[in-house]
Amino acid sequence: MRWYEHITINLGWVGLGITSGSMTPLILPFMIQEFVPAGLKNTYYGQLRFYGLMIALFAQPLAGMLSDRCRSVWGRRRPFILAGGILSSLTLILVGFANSYWFLFAVSLMQQAFSNTAHGAIQGLIPDLVPEADRVHASGIKAIMELLPLILISFTVARLLDQVNLAASLLFIIGVVLITMLTTVFTVREKPFAEVSDSIWPQVARIALLTLAFTVVVRGSLAGTLWMSHLVQGPLALTLPTVGLAGVVAIIGSIIVGVWFSIRMGLGAEMGKHTGFTWWVINRLLFMAAIGAIQGFAFFYLQDVLEVPNAAGVTARLMMVVGLLTLVAAIASAQLAKRWGKLQMLRAAGIVAALGIVLLLFAVDLPLVYASGALIGLASGVFMATNWAVGTYLVPVEEAGRFLGISNLAGAGAGAVSNGIGGPLADYFNAQQHGLGYLVVFAIFGLCRSE
Repeated sequence: MRWYEHITINLGWVGLGITSGSMTPLILPFMIQEFVPAGLKNTYYGQLRFYGLMIALFAQPLAGMLSDRCRSVWGRRRPFILAGGILSSLTLILVGFANSYWFLFAVSLMQQAFSNTAHGAIQGLIPDLVPEADRVHASGIKAIMELLPLILISFTVARLLDQVNLAASLLFIIGVVLITMLTTVFTVREKPFAEVSDSIWPQVARIALLTLAFTVVVRGSLAGTLWMSHLVQGPLALTLPTVGLAGVVAIIGSIIVGVWFSIRMGLGAEMGKHTGFTWWVINRLLFMAAIGAIQGFAFFYLQDVLEVPNAAGVTARLMMVVGLLTLVAAIASAQLAKRWGKLQMLRAAGIVAALGIVLLLFAVDLPLVYASGALIGLASGVFMATNWAVGTYLVPVEEAGRFLGISNLAGAGAGAVSNGIGGPLADYFNAQQHGLGYLVVFAIFGLCRSE
């Protein structure tokens, strides 16, 4: 492949990243606290994120599967990338008109559906078009494109939000989405694929069952944790170990059990032929759940615990530190993986990331927070590039869109677990001691990263 083809094939990730990197850690927390009680903002935020990500969990593999069968003269993936990018931009306009929590909730679900339509298709481009020998390099470029938005956001969206200029923030995001998606659509060259003869409906039903299974497991785990929190009443010395342990079991258990049942629903009897794929998704979700927790609760943590006056700007700078170090590590990881092996690199990434979260637990000022972010960023860069390269070898090429769509259990599932369970946990322990809930949630997800 020519060097610029590695860029154009991955440029759409910038648009997707600018959206998720702005909405999740900045815009949604910024808006939600205007509509809900202060003591329940993490719970309401977690609820919105959970159901939005369940929409993503359904929409992304569905779009990947439909694009596998697309016979457009434009190729399999680009029609879905174009439609998803345009419709996602339209829903971002509606976000600016939200005047209640439930209006924001509904619009966020729509935005997740359309954004993940593009996501499900674009992630099939590397398996479709990149030779196997070049996939580690292409995956590294993909990781870079996913991380560039973290730098852009710090100088744009975050500053606009600190100035309470939500409209300008949303317009900037929409512009980036349209430019990057359209560039990918009009520069990437795909060949039309032959018709797929098997029926689509059994697989649609499997995707729906996959989503339902993961939803039931996570909500059931949360219900068990809340039941324990109501059952155990007393001093902090009693509730912290008991409810905290219940949270550990709920989060790690829902990840492992939820992924297993979901992939069983999604693949049926084929699951037995792809055990490596199943454990790859579990490993990816365990690691990425910590990213979801830090990204999701950083704004409230910095605002409530460290009491920084410009929480949006500091959150964005923290994400930028993570992003820059992730970028450096992603660039280097392709060559390092060839020398030391992908699995050794993944193990090292887990250990370094866990150390970064331990440092965050003892942070009393911003320099320590940034140092923690640096360690987490280095580990994330190695993990993201190397882990994705491993995944592209584990999926069948002829159904890459379907399998990599199912792998969104890691992306959407990570945020769903970290926010859906972590949000109520944070509010529960915050009510007992100011700021404690965030530390408990960070500690639990530090365990996830060490797995």
